[in-house]
Amino acid sequence: MDPAIDLGAPVPETALSSLVAFIDMGGPAMWAIAGLSVLTAALILWKIMRLLSFGAWSGGRHTAAALDLWSQGKTAEALALLSNRQSHRARLAHAVMRAALDPTLDRDAAEAEAGRVARGLLAQARDGLRGLELASTIGPLLGLLGTVTGMIAAFQTLQEAGARADPALLAGGIWEALLTTAAGMAVAIPAQVALTWFEAVVDSLRHDMEDAATRILHGPRPAAPLRQAAE
Repeated sequence: MDPAIDLGAPVPETALSSLVAFIDMGGPAMWAIAGLSVLTAALILWKIMRLLSFGAWSGGRHTAAALDLWSQGKTAEALALLSNRQSHRARLAHAVMRAALDPTLDRDAAEAEAGRVARGLLAQARDGLRGLELASTIGPLLGLLGTVTGMIAAFQTLQEAGARADPALLAGGIWEALLTTAAGMAVAIPAQVALTWFEAVVDSLRHDMEDAATRILHGPRPAAPLRQAAE
C-alpha cells in the first residue's frame, strides 16, 4: 500500500451535498422554495419552447406575404401560402380568410369567427403565465414564513438557555432564518421578469393577429372562389 495515501482523510463534499446542507439550514420553508425554484425554471423553459412553436419571434414573414397576396385579390395563393404554417399569426389569418370567403357568412359572422379563433390561439399563448404569477407571489411569502419560524426557533432556544445564553447562538439562528427570505426573493424576481417578458410577447402577438384580421375583414373583400365559379 502506498504510504502517501491516507485512507482516513475526509472525502471532499460534492456540490450536491453542499447544496443539500445549505437548504437544510433554512428548514422546511427552504425546501419548499427549492422545489418552487425548480418548477419555475422548468416552466420558463417550457414557455419559451411553446412560444417558439407558436412563431412568437418569427416576425410573421409568411403571414405578411399572404396578406399582400390577399390585398391583390390572389386568394388561392394566399390560402396556399398559409395552409401548412403552424404559427399563430398564420393560423389566424388562414381561418379569417376562409371565413371571409365563405358565401354563407356575412361580415359580422366572419368577425365573430375571427374572434373565436383568436381567443383560442391567445389562450394557448398565455398558458403557464398564471403559474409564473403564482411563483412570483408565493416565493417571498414562503421566504417570510421561513424567516418567522426560524426567528421563533432562535428565540425559543435563547429562552431555554436562560442566563447562559450565547449571543452567537442567537445570531446564527437569525442568519439561518434570513436565508429563506433571500431565497424566496431569488425565486420571485426571475419569475416576475419572465412573466413581464412573456406578457409583452403575447401582447405583441395579439396586436399582429388583430392587425391581420382587420386587413382581411375590412379591406377589399375578394369574391369567394365558389361564388366566382357560379358567376
